[in-house]
Formats: sequence, structure tokens, C-alpha cells
Amino acid sequence: MRNIIKVTTLSLVAAGTLYAGGYKIPETSLNAIALSAANVAHSHGAENAYSNPANMVFMENKQNIEADLIYIGLDPVRYKSNDGKTDINAKKETFLLPSLHYVSKKLGNNARVGLSIVVPGGLSKRWNDSPAVEKAKEFTLKVIEINPSAAFKINDKLGVAVGFRIVSTTGIVKSSAAISRDMTGDSIDMGYNLALAYKPTKALEIGLTYRSNVDLTVEGNAKLYIGNAKVYDGGSSVTVPLPATIDAAVAYTFPTQTTVEFVYERVNWSAYKNLDFNYVSNSPTILKPYFDDPIAKEWKDTNVYRLGITQQMEKYTLMAGAVKDESPVPNKSLGFELPDSDSVSVSGGVRYQYSKNLNVGFAALYSMRDTRKTTNDNDVDGEFSNSNVLIMSAGLGYKF
Repeated sequence: MRNIIKVTTLSLVAAGTLYAGGYKIPETSLNAIALSAANVAHSHGAENAYSNPANMVFMENKQNIEADLIYIGLDPVRYKSNDGKTDINAKKETFLLPSLHYVSKKLGNNARVGLSIVVPGGLSKRWNDSPAVEKAKEFTLKVIEINPSAAFKINDKLGVAVGFRIVSTTGIVKSSAAISRDMTGDSIDMGYNLALAYKPTKALEIGLTYRSNVDLTVEGNAKLYIGNAKVYDGGSSVTVPLPATIDAAVAYTFPTQTTVEFVYERVNWSAYKNLDFNYVSNSPTILKPYFDDPIAKEWKDTNVYRLGITQQMEKYTLMAGAVKDESPVPNKSLGFELPDSDSVSVSGGVRYQYSKNLNVGFAALYSMRDTRKTTNDNDVDGEFSNSNVLIMSAGLGYKF
């Protein structure tokens, strides 16, 4: 029972921080999906408001708006125990997510403002079979970010920007075992972002962005059961880090109007050292040692490598990309709520200039995740496979 209680706590707290890791969604626009998010240095549309707001000062002096509808499909993850007695699959998950980006005209000679409303991450994992239902019968996280920003042109080659991150989080966690749970929580938290765009020549572009750590102060209600007896129904809270990220990018445009961009991303997941879950003072004394004691997580910093290629034509813009991503989750923290692994993704897309001011497009990205074997304190003694992800987007951009 002690192990079940600890796993229950682990799953709920993880729900508050799964903005990134294996289910991070940096592809928050059509171009970002088509280029595997290698659109930090070279970008000229409204998605600049999120990908690199410093680029806004180099855009044509018109208002720009982009609206995208993004589809995400998660394959049904398979778990097979090492002893061969368990072979189960999670449910297939599908989502439709909107994104919106806006960039203003020039304010004076050297400033512009932008606004993005995006879904930068999230998770949904549901299982029907034991032992998974004992830890994560349902594990859902929804994240929405509102990101206003302002950019300033220092000179004809250099722009800088600052923005504010307003992150809304809601989560649902359910499990079914000797000790069961039904938990919900939400929060609104703040952070900031900084950006730089440097264009030393017409062909060479350099971008640098930083997104700050945001502490997700999730609060909500928890119902805990031992057998059929409800032993707790009250407040619960936890604070966990949404880690800082830094992206450094360089892009070069050849005379053929072919642009190649490389992005190196560093994610500071090592800030996620432990979990410390809290209940209000009237929680059952028998549960306090198990739910309130900090649990070591010790996630690691990760490196992400992105490559994007853009071919500009008279009416069409063709895009392709690839990305290699690392999992931050060590073996001892791996569980049914986040069966994460390293991945390689490929992507592509096209935009069509329908008229002088209107363009439409389509993009897709397929992420292939490694099979992962582990034995750990979460009672996971087996192999996770079939964790692949498909992302598609259709959208339009308009300037006026």
C-alpha cells in the first residue's frame, strides 16, 4: 500500500509539469510544424510573435495575423512486462488545438508589438488495464499560453524583444487500485521571454531566444479512497518548475532562395529535482508520511537539435525539417503517466500565396520515439513502445 500511495502522489505532481519533456509542443504555428520549429532566425510571418518576436521589427510595415488549427494524434502506447505476463495498450488520443498570432504595424520608427495565443504543451494518457490503471487510469494536462511581446529596432541589423508569459494549466488525474484517487487542479502563472535577431548580411541571419522558468502553482481538490471508503475530500496543492529554455539559431539564404536553418535548444529540466505535494491540515494522519514527503525526480537537462529548409518560389513556399530530441526522464522516474523516450522527427509543409495579402498552407510532422526498457521503483519492469506522434496543421495568414 505504501508503494501505491507514493505512485499516486507521483502521478498527480507530474501532471503539473508536463508542459515539456516527451510531450512538449514547440510547434505552435504552421511554419513551426513544417520546419520542425527551426524558424527562430529566419521567419517573416505573424508567427514571429512567438518563435522570435525580435524579428517583428524587420517585417513589412503592415499588420499581420495568422490563425492555425493543429491536429495531434498519439499512438496507443504499448507496455509489455519483462516476464511476459502483461501486454497492454493505452488508448489512442487525438486533439484539435487552435493557435493565433498577431503583429502590429510599426509604432513610431523602431517598435512593434505582437500577441500569440498557443497551446505550448500538454499530455493525455489513459489506460484500461492493470497495472497501468493503478497509477494512471486517466492523466490529462491542458496548457494555454497568452504571450504579448514588444520589439525594438536598435539599428538596421539588430532587433531585441521582451514578452510576458501568462500560462493557464488544468489537470485531471484518476487511478483505480486499493487506494484510488480523483483529482483536479488548475493555476495561472507568469513568466517572461527575451529575444534577439541579428542580420549581419542579407543572406545571414542569427536568432537567440530565452523563455524563463515558470513555477506552476497548481491548486485544486483531491478525493482519496481506501477500498470503497472515502478518507479525504479537500484541498491539495503542489509547485513544480516549467523549465527555462534557450534557443540559438543561424540561417543562411542561398542565391537560389533556399534557406537552411540550424537551431540548438537547451532545456533546463534539472530544475525539476523533487516533488513535494501538500494537503490542507485536515488530511488523514495515516496518509501524511506518504503524500507529503518529497520524492526525488532528478530530471536531466536536455539538448534538442533542429534543422529546417525553406524554398521560396513565386507563389509557393516549400518547407521541410528534422529534429532530434532527448528525454529528460531518468529510468527511476519513468511511469505509465509519461512513458517517454528519445525521438527523431521529420516534417514538411507548403504555403500558397493566394493573393497579395492572403496565404494558406498545410504542414505535418511525424515523431518517431524509441522503444524504452526499464526496471524502477514505480513497479515498471518492462518495455514501452509505439509512442509515436503525428502533428498536422492547416492555416491562413493575412496582412493589411
